[in-house]
Amino acid sequence: MKYAVGIDVGGTSVKLGLVNTGGQIMEAWEIPTRTEDGGKNILPDIADSVRNKIEETNLADDIVGAGIGLPGPVDDEGVIRKAVNLHWERTFNVEEELSGLLGGMRVKAGNDANVAALGEYWQGAGKDYGDMVMVTLGTGIGGGIIHHGRIYAGTTGAGGEIGHICLNPDEKIRCNCGNAGCFEQYASATGIVRLTREELEASSEGSELRNTEVTAKALWDAVRNGDKLAIRVAERFGYYLGWGLSIIAGVVNPEVFVLGGGVSKAGGIILPYIRKNFDAHTFHACRDAQIVIATLGNSAGTLGAAKMVID
Repeated sequence: MKYAVGIDVGGTSVKLGLVNTGGQIMEAWEIPTRTEDGGKNILPDIADSVRNKIEETNLADDIVGAGIGLPGPVDDEGVIRKAVNLHWERTFNVEEELSGLLGGMRVKAGNDANVAALGEYWQGAGKDYGDMVMVTLGTGIGGGIIHHGRIYAGTTGAGGEIGHICLNPDEKIRCNCGNAGCFEQYASATGIVRLTREELEASSEGSELRNTEVTAKALWDAVRNGDKLAIRVAERFGYYLGWGLSIIAGVVNPEVFVLGGGVSKAGGIILPYIRKNFDAHTFHACRDAQIVIATLGNSAGTLGAAKMVID
């Protein structure tokens, strides 16, 4: 049996796994992400951890390589152009640098959302479908496009940055990207909080949301309880997310959208609100796309990273 090392780099921790070519994580572990000093220790720490694990498991002859997912745009050659969450301000070839630290081991690198999408496509909710778009609904909105079984990264690695599609050119509040009216300002977990607060301020109507911290989870719990104000927020959320997906469908025409990230943990309750608005806005030839919930959770990035190098 052959194995790949899957590496999913986050701002606080790095998740690693030994993954066999059949798509099973045989062993998983984590190390802290040391972002101080411009993140200069991140790749050396990863290399040390990988070498130690290979020695510990006595699998040196069975490793086909290492795949790594990173929070930033990574092009097809493995070049990353800054990663703010890692304090990397330089442009450099991650594949070459990590390979050198690993004694010449084959390395493939990709954007973390794209890599997670590949994981869901390989072993998760996208497994039984063809072309796929994964949408991660967290603090912002990320995305990954899988075309004919491979990541579509675009010219500079920014393919799949769907959270910054403009849905409202009249928006006055700036997005973190510097523009205004971005998709993620309305349909992310942060967007849900914003929409909820707007409804609470605009209405004197009683709601359980007035007596709790406003979060995406609290919103969907209130929807389950039949809270009328919460349901209005859910309708607005579904309008924006369905509309955003309809734009993506008109460009990519996927067979399935896979929804991941913290908001997706609410489960199937979110789908009817999205589906109604997706159908209302989408070009008829793209309307058959399925919308499903991701299944792999935090394992998606590790599996997708490994899959890149197995392929």
